[in-house]
Amino acid sequence: MLSGDRPFPCTFAVAAAKKHALRFGFVDSPHDDGAWGPLVDILDGYLDCYQQLGRDTSLVVFFPPEEQLLTLEQYFARFWSVLRFLHEKDPQPWPAHVPTDPNELMWEFSFGGTEIFVVCNTPAHTTRHSRNSPGFMITFQPRWVFEGLEPRSPRGAKARQVIRNRIRRFDRMEPAAELGDHGEPGNREWRQYFLPDTNGGSLPACPFHASRDRATAQDGTTTSEDPR
Repeated sequence: MLSGDRPFPCTFAVAAAKKHALRFGFVDSPHDDGAWGPLVDILDGYLDCYQQLGRDTSLVVFFPPEEQLLTLEQYFARFWSVLRFLHEKDPQPWPAHVPTDPNELMWEFSFGGTEIFVVCNTPAHTTRHSRNSPGFMITFQPRWVFEGLEPRSPRGAKARQVIRNRIRRFDRMEPAAELGDHGEPGNREWRQYFLPDTNGGSLPACPFHASRDRATAQDGTTTSEDPR
């Protein structure tokens, strides 16, 4: 990530690494949702302290490599299963100002009352190198870290230009068409979370839909949704 010869595209992640503002979590199994429980505490704990780390911060969660690699579509399904799991275990209700439908313009994944931009890296991303990882990996970036970097601001426009140029060099392809800016017409945040491996590729529709009347895991009441 800190290579000078081939710099990683996300300048925010590079800055966080240099400032020691990255935080890391480890989950024992990528496929057994019975092992995902600690992720709830990992993310909840990070959200308690992330603003103390400064704007250049992210939580990176690693899952152990598997003997048999999955297809991109299988990793896609797993990624959204993890986000559904987190939503079902969220100790706080879905924020009132955030749409529950991911196809709404202002939707963003949320946990603990906080909007979070999420990025998934997998071993199946063999062409789009910036999304490749030896094991299944998820990065959580609270939307707060992007304040002051709005697309129409000089600082935000410059940052996006630099990142896109780095993507071209790092991935040896044009930036994905799915990449966009939160709140801009035509953008859908969920499409950026898990990118196809090539610019001609496509992935299924988003399987996630938040619920506002979901009971929390702590109160012991039932919900109207299948708890998986």
